[in-house]
Amino acid sequence: MTGRERLRAALHHKETDRPPIDLGATWVTSISASAYSRLRRALGFPPGPVRMHEPLQLLGDVDDDVRAKLGIDVVGIWPQGTIFGYKNLGWKPWTLQDGTAVLVSTQFETTTDTNGDVLIYPKGDRTAQPSGRLPKGGYYFDAIVRQEPLDMDKLDPRDWVEQFTVFTDEELKYFEREADRLARETDFGIILNFGQAGLGDIAIVPGMMLLHPKGVRDPQLWYECLVTHTEYIRGIFALQTEIVMQNMALLRQAVGDKIDAIIISGTDFGTQRGPFASPKLFRDLWKPFYKKMNDWVHANTKWKTFYHSCGSVAALLDDFVEMGVDILNPVQCSAVGMDAATLKAKYGDKLVFWGGGVDTQKTLPFGTPEEVSREVRERVDIFGKGGGFVFNTIHNIQAQTPVENLIAMYEEVLGRKVN
Repeated sequence: MTGRERLRAALHHKETDRPPIDLGATWVTSISASAYSRLRRALGFPPGPVRMHEPLQLLGDVDDDVRAKLGIDVVGIWPQGTIFGYKNLGWKPWTLQDGTAVLVSTQFETTTDTNGDVLIYPKGDRTAQPSGRLPKGGYYFDAIVRQEPLDMDKLDPRDWVEQFTVFTDEELKYFEREADRLARETDFGIILNFGQAGLGDIAIVPGMMLLHPKGVRDPQLWYECLVTHTEYIRGIFALQTEIVMQNMALLRQAVGDKIDAIIISGTDFGTQRGPFASPKLFRDLWKPFYKKMNDWVHANTKWKTFYHSCGSVAALLDDFVEMGVDILNPVQCSAVGMDAATLKAKYGDKLVFWGGGVDTQKTLPFGTPEEVSREVRERVDIFGKGGGFVFNTIHNIQAQTPVENLIAMYEEVLGRKVN
């Protein structure tokens, strides 16, 4: 089977020769540039700088030679813009703090402060306040909260939503070209990283892409406002949904059914022990908007809708199904109520599990290759029965993950040697 055939079968809950494999197709199924550099060397490819196309998490861009060797079945269409507001146009050398050589956009602009922390500027504009901080020795940029003084009685949702815009002709032509190229020149399944429909996605809340973010931008205050200023949040979600609906219609014209899935939301609803918001609040505040989006996708396209939420979301999964979610990611099996066998038994005919392949909190970074192989084998046996499973780690592969564990993971799922 081709990767495209394998993915499409899995998305329709049909068994395949092996689970389709994703590495690097989305913001939440990728690999740290540091780990990717070591993986390339372990696979026998010549050393060289890694394209770091996603700056917040320092993610590496997966190359076709690695995809071929590891049997990767899925590729992603990424927006040209990044979470810091600049575009990936052209590349220049940069070095991560662990010494990994990478390539970054020519619009990637940073300075280093007296503590050794790296500060990054929105839209590459050094005249603005920096919007992200990479701590010395750290592995991700943290958002810098730049919230202006607020009158909590005069909050206007329209101020907050300025970061979401209707796609320009240039952006649509880019999506069209990428979809055409991937559909015509490759046999991969295709997922589109939409990036606009995550209602209350805490990665978006600080407005790291904006020169002067307005409204509630402090994550702690944002979470408080879910209860204290619910109508303000609802107003934001309503305006954001209007723009999302316009853009999905434009995307439908641009890419047609060349894509197989679209990432609707990256909003995290789970902690290690349970949902961070009550099911009642979720049903009141999020569910109606997400149902509207999913209903449109299912009525107008063949796309499958991809929802990412870390943590324990077992209490919300019936709602996910009712609002039309097709794909659940990252399937954090270590969280309370998220046991793999239980999830598969209850939702295996309703949800595609994209992830869940191995634990990235403990097993993959700290286990032995034998322990990694055993867990991968167990997860493939559970999630793969009857289809509806795309193999990926639980969220992105982290920077310090031992490369021998990565090799063991791919060899187990593929059933063959990779180096």
